Amino acid sequence: MIKSMTGYGLATADYANAKYSVEIKSLNSKFLELNLKFPKAFSEKELIIRNICSKDIERGKVSLNITVERNGGEVTGATINTALLNHYYNQLIAVNDSLNANSSNLLQTALTFPDVINYKEESVSEDEWNHLFKVFTQALNNFNQFREDEGKVLKADLALRINNILGYFKSVEALEPRRIVAIREKFAQFLEDAVGKVNIDQNRFEQELIYYIDKIDITEEKTRLKSHCDYFLQTLDSKEANGKKMGFISQEIGREINTMGAKANDAQMQQFVVGMKEELEKIKEQLLNVL
Repeated sequence: MIKSMTGYGLATADYANAKYSVEIKSLNSKFLELNLKFPKAFSEKELIIRNICSKDIERGKVSLNITVERNGGEVTGATINTALLNHYYNQLIAVNDSLNANSSNLLQTALTFPDVINYKEESVSEDEWNHLFKVFTQALNNFNQFREDEGKVLKADLALRINNILGYFKSVEALEPRRIVAIREKFAQFLEDAVGKVNIDQNRFEQELIYYIDKIDITEEKTRLKSHCDYFLQTLDSKEANGKKMGFISQEIGREINTMGAKANDAQMQQFVVGMKEELEKIKEQLLNVL
């Protein structure tokens, strides 16, 4: 199944006295680059989330943001030990007066002393984690659905481009018999003008003509090009994500098109080859966004 590498998924839900929100966004990347932001209380679950993302998202520059908004004015930040702060502060004043020093930052100094500020370790219950995990799963499903919907658009465009290449290919096939006749007539006329018709060695002429025509023969290129295009279309219908595979196939298609262009020796055929190259470039651009 063709999926876009860009995607977006959002899910929110309320639980107890908090609102949970999970947002997933991704852009193109050759590998999985996961930037994960979440409350410290859920830090022990990071590995679980990363493993799931690695399996389901596969590739892309991904930003995953988990937020928890507490209701009712609940405060879970740091606390100040006021008794200990007063103790340190009074000692600092006494020392300052005895030394007759001039200091205006005694309170700031006291706040840096050990155990004055206590940071509360946040923790979550298993029920709370299970609820958040459901929200995360929903966001991931929405994200993957977005990728699939974008993938359908990409698939239609890629199929169109390949069929356009096959259309040019049919035009090249129609031109090829006439191309050989035109080459024969051109060479014959050239020799006739150069040495005269009666002086032409027909046997030698036929030998040289066969040798030249064999050099510009594109039968193998046509066979391989048609095979690669058919294989590309088959891969488009595969159930697996095959962006990289289609990239390799497009390279092979490009090689055959380039060889046909080099052997064309015909202005009209060259125009069709240029048309193939234009379509192939559009395919390569789109494949950058295919998972």
